[in-house]
Amino acid sequence: MSADEIRTSKVEELRVVHQPLPRHDQAEKIAGTTRYAGDLAFAGMLHARLVRSQVPSARLLRRDGSRALGVPGVVVVLFGEDVPNNEIRVDVPGQTVEVGALKATMQVLATERVRFHGEPIALVVAESEDALARACGLVEVEYEDLPVVSDPEEALREGAPAVHDTGNLLAEWNIDVGDVDAAFAAADVIVEGEYRTQFVDHAYLEPEAGVGWLDDDGVMNLRVATQVVEHYRDVARILGVADSKVRVIAPYLGGGFGGKEDMTVEPYLAIAVAHTRRPVRMQWTRNESLLARAKRHRNVMRYRTAAAADGTILAHDVEIVSDAGAYAYLSALVLLYSSVHACGPYRVDNARIRSKAAYTNNPPTSAFRGFGGMQVVLGYESQIDELATRLGVDPGELRKRNAIRRGDRLPVGQTIETEVLLAETIDAVRDRAGDPPRPSGPRKVVGRAIASNLQSYGRLVWLNDSAAAWVGYQMDGSLTVRCGVPDVGGGQASSLAQIASEVLGVDMDRISVHFGDSALTPLAGTTTATRQLLMSGNAVYEAAMLLKDQVLGAIAAETAQPVESLLLAPGGVASAGRTVPLAQALQVCRRRNVPIEALGTFFGPKGREVTRDLSGERIFPDFTFGTHLADVEVDLDTGQVRVLRYVAAHDVGRAINPKSVEGQIAGAAVQGIGQALLEEIVVEDGVNLTGGFFQYLIPTAADVPDIEVVVLESGEGLGPFGARGVGEPPIGPPLAAISSAIAAAVGARPTTLPITPERVLDAAARGGA
Repeated sequence: MSADEIRTSKVEELRVVHQPLPRHDQAEKIAGTTRYAGDLAFAGMLHARLVRSQVPSARLLRRDGSRALGVPGVVVVLFGEDVPNNEIRVDVPGQTVEVGALKATMQVLATERVRFHGEPIALVVAESEDALARACGLVEVEYEDLPVVSDPEEALREGAPAVHDTGNLLAEWNIDVGDVDAAFAAADVIVEGEYRTQFVDHAYLEPEAGVGWLDDDGVMNLRVATQVVEHYRDVARILGVADSKVRVIAPYLGGGFGGKEDMTVEPYLAIAVAHTRRPVRMQWTRNESLLARAKRHRNVMRYRTAAAADGTILAHDVEIVSDAGAYAYLSALVLLYSSVHACGPYRVDNARIRSKAAYTNNPPTSAFRGFGGMQVVLGYESQIDELATRLGVDPGELRKRNAIRRGDRLPVGQTIETEVLLAETIDAVRDRAGDPPRPSGPRKVVGRAIASNLQSYGRLVWLNDSAAAWVGYQMDGSLTVRCGVPDVGGGQASSLAQIASEVLGVDMDRISVHFGDSALTPLAGTTTATRQLLMSGNAVYEAAMLLKDQVLGAIAAETAQPVESLLLAPGGVASAGRTVPLAQALQVCRRRNVPIEALGTFFGPKGREVTRDLSGERIFPDFTFGTHLADVEVDLDTGQVRVLRYVAAHDVGRAINPKSVEGQIAGAAVQGIGQALLEEIVVEDGVNLTGGFFQYLIPTAADVPDIEVVVLESGEGLGPFGARGVGEPPIGPPLAAISSAIAAAVGARPTTLPITPERVLDAAARGGA
């Protein structure tokens, strides 16, 4: 990492950045007037729906849509043979380079074989939703059942039924550093544990939806709920047309969390529009979303940890087996993240990590907030707490003793080159929480625990990431920002406005941000991997700085003053004794042929591509660190767990908007608590049994206390003004904090998620509570 990559700022020098300003989309969302992807309507608009496989593994013997075509109002029934290029290439969304570990494909509509319950087989297009519902039930599909493999460890055994002809091993990553066996031989204490996480759904409020149409120039327009406008390239490939003939528009999303990173409705809308030449709307039902949308990976994690008598961690020996489901999607990269993050925010000189992802006939798994770095928090933090118990030392002090510092190396080989405030986050949550609570009554016990983590922000450095943004003045001095970033509800667009306002001195209410349009805004890449503040934020910063230099240069030339003596401030260009109003300064620029707009492109950090045996001086741009504290109460008769208090502290480098930062941390913590205690997609022999929110439990306001957020600012990070990404990091610690708090209450640790009342009672029985 070069010194100029690390950005810093001083709070006292900031005017707009670091202010808790209302987001510019706030009023319309509160009023309920935001128009989401499926809220657009055209005269003569058609409706589309998928017919999905009713079995998890089978050959397709016959597919017939003739009865469905007989339903009045049905326009067309399409199968895979009707798709120009019936193939979705699985690669990193938005990238123009291929990633070796992800070279896999799946069909848009299955023609010969289905591999999971809910796989698309046919596409029905009709004049009305009623006709659509009737017709889908009349599409005939004849199956020849094939063996089902539903356990990833069984899938990897010799002789297991093959999900794909290439076998069931999708990916594997290994990390080796130091002498693990010698470290274990010299250890004073060894802790072993097995931890299991479950399939989890994104459960966003807005289901997968969109509208497609052809414009007057024959360009395919898709207004869809997506985190990736660059999917226009994938759609163009499927349709067999030039990239320039497809446009993807991403309005405000009603939640994404990674679930709208891969394509959902996009190819099906495009196919329907291409065949009918009419506008088409598609919106998945909640049942479809729960059934077939890619989930968070189910993992089995086995840890062995060696330590000295003073608590110094000597070695980790880690095995991870991940359930990729039926198709590759992004599982190989998710597993890579798990591997790199597997030892947590601690110094570990000796580590052996073996990770594998297996194909099964379960629903596919792919991107989800935390992207593999989340599940392993349960593993390494549970090990730390078990180690503290064995040694009789304070869990917080044990973490501080082993905490990574600037200059330390992760087991994969990457050096931490920015400030680390991990110890400070531990102190912060404990100071905020004060004394532990007391039980509310008999047969109730309470427990308190902390959990720390590190989470990367920004994409893998060998993906050659980039983002572009255009910033331009209007002649009245107002400002326009154009950037292809999809705003998924995290305030991405508003953050860009604050950055531009800080640099150019234009008030926030005079700035308009146009975002998420593959044809009309400079491409900024995916809103994933906690990358947008790093990437599009820096792109806007660079464009604004270029524009600032252009304006100041023009005024310096006009007034014969040194440019260093000029300041672009609210209202105009200031110099000693006078201010040139901004509108007048812009007239000067026009007269002197100086542009009053600028395009900025930010290129992410670079590194070499990794192989199966992971090792590299740099894998990710940088990391965010944090600690959470949970107080829980357990009912020993029912196993019910009540979260009494929850405190979350993260070093965010510099908060562009503290209000948005607090919202991100609180929201991620609640989502993590949901995975710890409630949420699970239940799959039995490949059949998804979870059909709605009446079966899939997500936390409500009654299930969690107010999340108390402590924002620490080292003032140092790779984002503009020293900001670090914070969208994903807070989702990891809840898994371990809740598990360890329950262990503290009942005397034994639950190790399988979700921690249901039955599992709590089992832990209580083991712990003697």
